Amino acid sequence: MKKKSLPKIPSDKKSSGILRNPLNGSPKGGSGKGSRRPNPFVVLVLAAVFVSAVVALFASDTKQNVNEKAALSDVIAQYHSGAYSEIIVEGNTLSAKKPAKEKIVGDRVVKIVDVDKVLLPPNDGIVDLGFNDKAVPTKLTIKEDALGNALIELIPTLVGAVLFLGVAIFLFSRMGGGGANPVAFIKSRARIYDPKAKDKVTFADVAGSVEEKEDLAEVVDFLKNPKKYRDLGAKIPRGVLMAGPPGTGKTLLARAVAGEAEVPFFSISGSEFVEMFVGVGAARVRDLFKEAKEKAPSIIFIDEIDAIGKRRSPGIGGGHDEREQTLNQILTEMDGFDNETSVIILAATNRADVLDKALLRPGRFDRKIVINLPNLEDRKKILEFHAKGKPLDADVDLSSVAATTVGFSGADLGNLLNEAAILAGKLSSKTVTAAMIQQAIEKVVMGNTKKSLRMTELEKKITAYHEVGHAIVGKMLAHTDPVHKISIIPRGGAGGVTWFLPEKDRTYVSKAKYFDELATYYGGRAAEEVFFGSDFITTGASSDIERATEMARAMVMRYGFDEDLGPENFAAEQVAGNYLGAEGSGKIVSEKTQEKIDEKVRLILKGSYSKAKEIILANRELHDRIAVKLLEKEEMLREEFDAFFEGVEGLPEKAVA
Repeated sequence: MKKKSLPKIPSDKKSSGILRNPLNGSPKGGSGKGSRRPNPFVVLVLAAVFVSAVVALFASDTKQNVNEKAALSDVIAQYHSGAYSEIIVEGNTLSAKKPAKEKIVGDRVVKIVDVDKVLLPPNDGIVDLGFNDKAVPTKLTIKEDALGNALIELIPTLVGAVLFLGVAIFLFSRMGGGGANPVAFIKSRARIYDPKAKDKVTFADVAGSVEEKEDLAEVVDFLKNPKKYRDLGAKIPRGVLMAGPPGTGKTLLARAVAGEAEVPFFSISGSEFVEMFVGVGAARVRDLFKEAKEKAPSIIFIDEIDAIGKRRSPGIGGGHDEREQTLNQILTEMDGFDNETSVIILAATNRADVLDKALLRPGRFDRKIVINLPNLEDRKKILEFHAKGKPLDADVDLSSVAATTVGFSGADLGNLLNEAAILAGKLSSKTVTAAMIQQAIEKVVMGNTKKSLRMTELEKKITAYHEVGHAIVGKMLAHTDPVHKISIIPRGGAGGVTWFLPEKDRTYVSKAKYFDELATYYGGRAAEEVFFGSDFITTGASSDIERATEMARAMVMRYGFDEDLGPENFAAEQVAGNYLGAEGSGKIVSEKTQEKIDEKVRLILKGSYSKAKEIILANRELHDRIAVKLLEKEEMLREEFDAFFEGVEGLPEKAVA
C-alpha cells in the first residue's frame, strides 16, 4: 500500500541511423572479396600438432621401467656381478641400465629396459664408490651436459605453451572485434555514423529542447564556418558537456549536431575504454583521437563519460589505476589540440557532480549544457512527434496527456505512447483511445495490476481505509497536490495506491509543502490505527515510512529547514585537502551534532503523524463513507472523490507552492 507521486522512470534512449565500425572491415591491402589472412590461432594449433606428431614418430620404441627406490649398495653389488649393460652418471644422478628384453605388443616388438636410478652421495666420487672397476665389462658414461635430454623433456611443456599463446591471441583478437591482428583489442571501439546517410538525425527530429538546440546550433556553425570565427580571434570550443536526467535526449541531441553539421560522428561509451588490462584504455583514447583528427572536421561523442571521468583519488593506490590512466590520456588529448583542428568533443552524463575538475575546466569542456525534464509545452511537442504514425482516436487530447505526465522525460513519453499502441493491438482496436493512453500512464507509473493476488475481506477493507487516509489528509492540507486517483487493486509491489498529481510544473519546493507531504505519507498508517486499533496496524505503510524518513532527514541535513540547527548542509561530501577532491562518505559531524540531527528528524516525523491522525479523527464519518464506496468500486477518480467534499466547511485553498 503506497501513496504515489509521479516518479521519474528510466527508459532506453532511442537512436536511428546505421552503425558502422571502421575497424571491423576487411584488412587493408587485401586483394578483393576472397583475400583473407591466415588466422594466427589456427596456425599455432597446427604447428603444435605437427611438433607432437614428429616427436611421436621419431621417439624410440624402447620402453624404460625406472626403479627410483633402488638402494646404492644393491646397485654397487649388481654392478660388480655384471648385471648392468651401461652406467650413466649425470650430475649426482646414477642410472644403471640392464640389458634390453624384447616383448611383443600387438604387431610390434618393443624393447624394455629396466633401470635402477639412485642419487650419489655429495662427497663420494665414482672412483670411491667402485664403479670404475676395469674387470667389469659394463660401459660407463659420464655426461657433463644434459641439454639434449632436457630439451626432449621440455617438448610437452613447449607444446602446451604454444597452445596457451594461441588461445590468448585468439581471445585478444576477438576482444578487438575479430580480424587477424593479434593486438586489435587495443583499437578504438567507436562507431562511426555516416554524415550523408538518408536516415540521419537533425534538430527537426528533436521535439522541444528549444534553448538546448540553440546552444548546439552554434557548435554546428563552428564546424561549418570555422574561418568566420577564427578571423575574429575566437577559438572553437573543444568540448561540450550535456548533463541531465536519464531519457532527456542527450544522445539524440548529439546525433542531431552531427546530422546538421554533416561531419563524421564517432560514438563510444565511457565504459568501452576500460578493460582489465592496464593501459588499454589510454591506447584506445589515442587511437580514437588520431582517427577523428584524420577525418576532421568531426565530432567525438562520449556517452556516460562519468564511467571514466570521475574524480581521481588523491592518495597512492586509493583509486582505479586503469580508469585514471584513461582519464589522464583524455585530458592530454583534449588539451593537445591545435586551433586548426576542427574536432569537437561532445559528452553526456547523468552525474556531472562526480566529474573531475580538470575535465571541466575551460580549454577542455568549455561549455556545459543542462538538459532538464521537458516542461508542459515541450511534453506536448514530444507527444505530437511520437504520435506520428499512430492512429489516435478523436477523443485523444495530447495537451491533457501532457498535463498529466508532469515529471516524464522524452523517452518516457515515447514509451508511454508505445505502450498505448501495444494495448490497442492487444485489444484488436484500429485506433489508440484516450482510455488506452490513461491505462498506459498508470502502467508506466504504478506498474501492472496483480489480478492473481487475492486478499481477504479484512485485508481489502484495511487497504481501502489506508488509501482513503492518504487522500483525506492530502485534501485537508493547503500545500499538497490534488488527488488524481485512488485504487485498491494491487499494482506492482503495492496492495493499493493513491496517486497525487501536480497541476503544473514546479521549479522549487517550499518548506510548507514538505511538511504537508510528510503528513500525507502518514495518512494511511493513522487511518489503520484510528479505525482498526493499534493491534491491527499492518506492514502496508513500510514504504510510506521509508520515504517520509528520507524526506525529513533531507529537510534537516540538506535544505536547512530546522531553525535550531540553521541553514547548514550536513550531508555534503567531505572534500580532500588537494585540488583533485575525493569521493567522501559525507560531511564529518560531531557525535553531539549527529544526536541532535536524529532528534530533530524524530520530532518532525512524530509531529507529521500527529497531524495526520488529527485530520483522520476530525473527518471520521466522511472517511467511512468514502472507504465504503471505494470497497464497492475498487477505483475512484478525482471527480468522484471531490464530490464527497461538496458543502464541507473548512476546506483549505490550495497554495501555489
